[in-house]
Amino acid sequence: MVGKSALVNKRIARVARAQHGIISTQQLADVGLSRAAISKRVGSGRLYRVHQGVYSVGHDGLDEKAMWMAAVLALGPGAVLSHGAAAVLWDLLRPLSGPIDVTVPNRTGRSRRRGIRIHRRPDLVAGATLSTNGLQTRPNPLVTVRDRIPVTTVPRTLEDIRGTLAPNLVRRAIRQAEFLGLPVGIETDGTRSDLERYFLRLCRRYGLPLPEVNVLIGGMTVDFVWRDASLVVETDSYATHGGTVAFENDRERDLRLRRLGYSVHHFSEQQLQLAAALVAADVAAALQA
Repeated sequence: MVGKSALVNKRIARVARAQHGIISTQQLADVGLSRAAISKRVGSGRLYRVHQGVYSVGHDGLDEKAMWMAAVLALGPGAVLSHGAAAVLWDLLRPLSGPIDVTVPNRTGRSRRRGIRIHRRPDLVAGATLSTNGLQTRPNPLVTVRDRIPVTTVPRTLEDIRGTLAPNLVRRAIRQAEFLGLPVGIETDGTRSDLERYFLRLCRRYGLPLPEVNVLIGGMTVDFVWRDASLVVETDSYATHGGTVAFENDRERDLRLRRLGYSVHHFSEQQLQLAAALVAADVAAALQA
């Protein structure tokens, strides 16, 4: 009897090691534990319930990855970490507060789990799966495994957070992915603010040649530049350009850019929103000149 118990303990330890100390009811059954035996281990402190059907082995001091693993296990086969939680796992964002995002490959099933935000995507059905032998993966361009946790790929993660996180966090995640050399998979425009993105959309709307975005010229990063026309455009919001010091810094930058042969045009947030046609005409005239 002692030998059988020791064998079961080894099996449990092997599965838990591969899953950040987490194991599911089904996996416990697969290694030889009945429901009564599971309850007994919970009562003695050898298992700690994290979610319904999911336990930590030996302690309840779970780190972030253990909590992610538990959330994925709680949603069953094919579930993967996604959205904001996936962005943090990929080191694209700092830790986020709130429920853990998990995407499941089915349209039906439990709609709520405490501490988990559930998303549904039937096209994930061929994704990562979990068994008593640890993680097993089947080909799917939308999912993979990172740090032994099933997770959406970087391109899928970035696409997901576009609809759920603030624009500044999405831009930060995209730039971090580019910095880390990870595949982005979605078009990026190089902008660093909503105001810059608005100006770029204005250029497209009025048929202007698209400029280079956030380019280093003479040791200074300019918002937009058309090199052939020696034209620089700066988009100014009061939050970043208001005040005496910022005003003087802008004027000094303009002088230095002019000495390098560039003409500089400044447009405010109000001008871009309320006088877009005039702004476009001014830029077009400068390009022609």
